Amino acid sequence: VEISTLCAGDLNKPVLVSVFDFESSGKHVPMGQFETTVNGLVEAASNNQTMQLKQKRNPVGTVTIMSASVSGVEDVTGKMAAASVSDTPVPAAPAFVPSAAPAFVPAPRTPTFVDYVSGGCEVQVGVAIDFTGSNGDPRKPGTLHHISSDMNDYEKAISSIVGILAKYDTDKNFPVWGFGAKYGGVVRHIFQAGPTPEVKGVQGVLDAYHQVFKSGLIMSGPTDITQVINAAAARSRHAEQAAQESGKQSYNILLVITDGSVSDVNATAACLSQASDAPLSVVIVGVGNADFGAMEFLDDFSAQNSGQRDIAQFVQFNRYSANSQQLSSVTLREIPDQLVGYFQKKGVAPLPPVAARDEEIVVEADEEEIDLSLDFGSGEDEEIVVAGSGDGVYAFQQRGAAW
Repeated sequence: VEISTLCAGDLNKPVLVSVFDFESSGKHVPMGQFETTVNGLVEAASNNQTMQLKQKRNPVGTVTIMSASVSGVEDVTGKMAAASVSDTPVPAAPAFVPSAAPAFVPAPRTPTFVDYVSGGCEVQVGVAIDFTGSNGDPRKPGTLHHISSDMNDYEKAISSIVGILAKYDTDKNFPVWGFGAKYGGVVRHIFQAGPTPEVKGVQGVLDAYHQVFKSGLIMSGPTDITQVINAAAARSRHAEQAAQESGKQSYNILLVITDGSVSDVNATAACLSQASDAPLSVVIVGVGNADFGAMEFLDDFSAQNSGQRDIAQFVQFNRYSANSQQLSSVTLREIPDQLVGYFQKKGVAPLPPVAARDEEIVVEADEEEIDLSLDFGSGEDEEIVVAGSGDGVYAFQQRGAAW
């Protein structure tokens, strides 16, 4: 932000900052305000200080200033103090003769994530869930997929992170995929979770997740997410083409929830590289306490390869699960820049802001209690057999093409 616009060049001039909860309908919800100065923002960022957020003079929360700096402002005072004054007379300067100077043309403002979303960019979220055997026997308490009266780590991650990303999803309809389970003796690295290609809202994602345990799966391996990345990339390209035909813009986010590192890091890195030209971000969430070193490598992979667009981000769920603000911050840290970077690389400017009609606003129904009757098979094989009442795997289809 230009200093002249923000505070008329006075770094100690009071600045009122208003915070809103973003809504894809365009009707953003006020969360509160705080007053500070530019110098105050810089100091808060340097000392990890928080700002008190108030609404009608009542404290409602805090805002953490992650980064703030002032650039392009010369320290005139310091330069004047360092200057010396001489008694030696200075020869008169030649008379000033004005010359025609070119008119000042300000640099164009770089578009922001809000510009694209306000312009009607349709953001769509897909979810992929790990059903490999390394998650443990779901019949045993304490394993990652164990279902009881308390939410397991997958249910917590789905509820928290899908809830965060759902704020930006245009229609709140999510495709839910599974990977790492064996059906009919064949390991499926992608399959449809639940009986429908898309589900409504966070509760729909949870329902689809629970349906998998009724389908007679064998939790197997290895952990391979390349097929879900390829499917998400294909879906994002198809959605972009459809949006362009109607004069709109489209972007996709793939959420992958897994209990450990991928089996083939190099193949996964190559897959992400191939998908980097698609309108797609990939958020990989690690649940449990496994070694996620390979996932950290994937997060840093694009940064280590200049010229390639960064589309991957890794979040270790347990590290932030106790603090919803930190979880939201780390989950959304890279997505805005990735979306803007994609469109800027393509030379696509944001569309003019649009106002949503009342009938376009999606309101999710209240969540209902979940009553599950799981019939788990017996056996202590390396592969975990989960026998259910369903008819087996739901065939995954990508725009009419079976996978």
